[in-house]
Amino acid sequence: MSGHSKWSTIKRKKAAEDAKRGKIFTRLAREITLAAREGGGDPEANVRLRLAIERAKAANMPKDNIERAIKRGTGEDKDSGTFEEIYYEGYAPHGVALMIYCVTDNRNRTVSDVRHILSRYGGSMGEGGSVAWQFERMAYFAIPAEGQDPDTIFELAVEGGADDVKFDDDLIEIFGPVDAFKTIGDQLRQAGIRPDEAGLKMIPKQEMELSPDETVQVLKVIEALEELDDVQEVYSNLNISEEALAKMEAA
Repeated sequence: MSGHSKWSTIKRKKAAEDAKRGKIFTRLAREITLAAREGGGDPEANVRLRLAIERAKAANMPKDNIERAIKRGTGEDKDSGTFEEIYYEGYAPHGVALMIYCVTDNRNRTVSDVRHILSRYGGSMGEGGSVAWQFERMAYFAIPAEGQDPDTIFELAVEGGADDVKFDDDLIEIFGPVDAFKTIGDQLRQAGIRPDEAGLKMIPKQEMELSPDETVQVLKVIEALEELDDVQEVYSNLNISEEALAKMEAA
């Protein structure tokens, strides 16, 4: 997953740039709304909501926007539209499998936009179930490695119920079952460790190797999909090499 972690780092830098233009606020508001709908409006008792609020504050999202998003999720804002979470399945060029996580108030618009991007870049939509079997939904945490003791992180993760911990020069990644998301998050929080990223993600069971140029083609499709307002995240089974990342950054 090291390539994926570095790709995530690139995306976070881009998100920071987008935040300056307010572009990321819609996506953050939807994440807060869904977190509040799923686990309640108290960030102290809702790990997903707490982290979503922290990300929103880091992007300088106005306090009123955050509070409004929470009320939308808890049902206090009766005038707000209803959002639904949808996963679309598809293929990028070279047969790379994609799980496209969307949050939308208009399913027809979203599927049309997703299909258009996939077609434009040489990919295609898949039937329900055609791709999902290649992924496993898991609790995921990403922690900057600098200043952290790997043994301590490992112990905290295992005590929280994690299945795996991966160490990179720049990042520590924790993987666990969905129902361990809160316990892992609580262990880290009590130890004063703040993840850069945390959530329930679709993790590929097996990754696909492509040449650097082919990998860049696929990353451009993923990037285009993630530009869509209704797309929260795109998961793939692509192995991302250092060489491919260097080419992508230079593109």
